[in-house]
Amino acid sequence: MVILLYKWLFLLSAFLPKGNDGRLPHDARHPLYVSVTEINHNAADKNLEISCKIFTDDFEKTLTSIYHTKVDLTAPANKPLADKMVMEYIKSHLLLKLDNKAVTLSFVGFEKENDAVWSYFEVQNTVAPKKIDVVNTILYESYEKQMNMMHVTVGGNRKSYRLNNPDKEASFQF
Repeated sequence: MVILLYKWLFLLSAFLPKGNDGRLPHDARHPLYVSVTEINHNAADKNLEISCKIFTDDFEKTLTSIYHTKVDLTAPANKPLADKMVMEYIKSHLLLKLDNKAVTLSFVGFEKENDAVWSYFEVQNTVAPKKIDVVNTILYESYEKQMNMMHVTVGGNRKSYRLNNPDKEASFQF
């Protein structure tokens, strides 16, 4: 569905007005502000696996604003510092409760894929939760129209939800 939306937006962009330099204005080139968070309970490993996909340019802009330094997630000059910024940002903007108990996300790493950054976290030693509560404010401080998609899978049962800024809380029952 997301791929279809991107294709539609690409086709639509051909009819948008261009600037003097022949390029689309920034807002027209990138009309959507969206992140995707996948939460999967791995029953075999008894871990909760979390991955967040965020457009690289939006993420770098937000991190630059917060840390007051230029951030390059594509080829960071200081990888440990980039890891720290990504970890701290996500851990402060994505909060989880499993069966009403707050959990701490452990940072696994991040990687760039095309025009997005995937960051990975886990919560070890978890039984299959009956309820997952999520507070997700990723990029809310930067974009009024930010949407945060979430897909949660437990026991093969997948549920999805979309938060639109300023909405920040979702609950998944299994």
